[in-house]
Amino acid sequence: MAFTPMRNRKIAITMGLLLAILFTFSPAHCLPPKHNASKDQNLHRLTVLFTNDFHGHPVKFSNLSVPDVGGLPARATLVKKIRSKHQNVLLLDAGDLNTGQSVSNFFKAKPDILGYNHMGYDAMVLGNHEFDNPIHVLREQMGLAKFPFLSANVKTKTGDHLVIPYIIRQFSGFTVAIFGLTTAETKITGNPDHIKDLIFEDEIEVAKQLVPYLRKRADVIIALTHLGIYEGLSRGSKRLAARVRGIDLIVDGNTDTKLEVPLMIIDPDSTHQTLIVQAWHWGLVLGKIDLWIRDKRVVDFNMELIPINLKRIIKKPDGKKAFRFIGKPIKEDPELLALLQPYADKVDRFLDETIGYAKAPFENNDGRYRETALGDLVADAMRWHLRRFNPDFALTNSGAIRGGISEGPLTRKSIYNILPFDSSVVFLKLTGDQVQALFDYIGTIQPGEGAFPQVSGGIRFTMNEEKKTCENILINGSPIDHGKSYGIVTNSYLAKGGDGYGAFLKTIDPFDSSTFQNDALIAYIKHLGGNLVPEVNGRITINH
Repeated sequence: MAFTPMRNRKIAITMGLLLAILFTFSPAHCLPPKHNASKDQNLHRLTVLFTNDFHGHPVKFSNLSVPDVGGLPARATLVKKIRSKHQNVLLLDAGDLNTGQSVSNFFKAKPDILGYNHMGYDAMVLGNHEFDNPIHVLREQMGLAKFPFLSANVKTKTGDHLVIPYIIRQFSGFTVAIFGLTTAETKITGNPDHIKDLIFEDEIEVAKQLVPYLRKRADVIIALTHLGIYEGLSRGSKRLAARVRGIDLIVDGNTDTKLEVPLMIIDPDSTHQTLIVQAWHWGLVLGKIDLWIRDKRVVDFNMELIPINLKRIIKKPDGKKAFRFIGKPIKEDPELLALLQPYADKVDRFLDETIGYAKAPFENNDGRYRETALGDLVADAMRWHLRRFNPDFALTNSGAIRGGISEGPLTRKSIYNILPFDSSVVFLKLTGDQVQALFDYIGTIQPGEGAFPQVSGGIRFTMNEEKKTCENILINGSPIDHGKSYGIVTNSYLAKGGDGYGAFLKTIDPFDSSTFQNDALIAYIKHLGGNLVPEVNGRITINH
């Protein structure tokens, strides 16, 4: 049986190791198929539930000004309801469980893992942020989890897999193999101290060896990946689908992409089709895709993203705000809520101090593409914190900033959620030539990457996206003087070469303040008097 006919396909053709055709579907292409597996002994239905880029949001939270969204207790209720209606269900997570809200960070993701255990997750792939903590913490997390962590391409220096590469699940009438892949870019983006004894092998080469092996042992092959969705077929999960035959479904993470419908790669030689799905981030939605399987082939599918108590803001006639649920409201699982609430209460007691007030929101939706008011604030705080060294400027990576600031009171908790990493503020010196090399690298950073810079006062420059260069660089109003040295403040992650900032490794005798970025920001907000107004200061110009 062929796939249900689909209209208005957008086709892009590229040449690679094999020719692939990429189709992007409109929502109409995911109308429920009309199949009755109970009357057809050779047709089977598999329901795959999936999440990704959860980033430590175990209890309901405010997404900017929208309260009480997400949370594992509500997700547990939804998962239980779906399982009651479907016989064959897989529950998968595509990585980056770690690093998010304080309630998760303070307990090294223990509440998150307890919640995943309660829901009965089948597997999770290692994301790059699983290496934000030392390896011994990762091993403790794996010991606590009642589900396996997967990755076929992360190995120790002895050549052993760090975690198991795949699992096989047997259902009535068919078998499913699930293997994990972690982005090899982790060797650049990962904390250098934590990954120094690990090897991240090329995802394609590993998959080419593993998929044929699994094809002999399973009817359906699922790649549980933390690779990302990018333009073209040269990177991320699209590259995997285009270059490795035999994968039926890629459940992906890493880029926090909200795919309302799957992407599809078709191999024209075998007509085998690979679906790619990703479910946004932070547990705001639960991804659900139903696959109909016959003779070791997916013959139809239906997908949806189910909102977890998301709401839209509406204005009442009197001008006041109100909230309307997107989809149906979901009650929280009382057992899981009782399990997780003590962790949240303990953190709230510590972090409920009000430190300031935001007169308008500080958005962070596009911080990996351009300068933001929040990025300016964070970088200015770092420079201010080490002002005794008279630094020329400060620089942080946008990937270190994980949330925005809502209008209204600012608490310690909100700042810890914005800057969740245990990354300290570091002062170092670079020569003019080394500063030039630093900006030569910054010019190559692709929009959307966590390496995208946010900077303090004292520096201005233009990023030429077409030429991949930085131009018009002015430090305190003057061009780079190659005969002098410059004082720069950054975070400890970048100071160790994280996110590709190898220029910082050239410094001699850096000073680590041992003060975390979040604590420096809290002190700076208090220094400013607590009242914040978002303002983008025009330090970075983008030349498209």
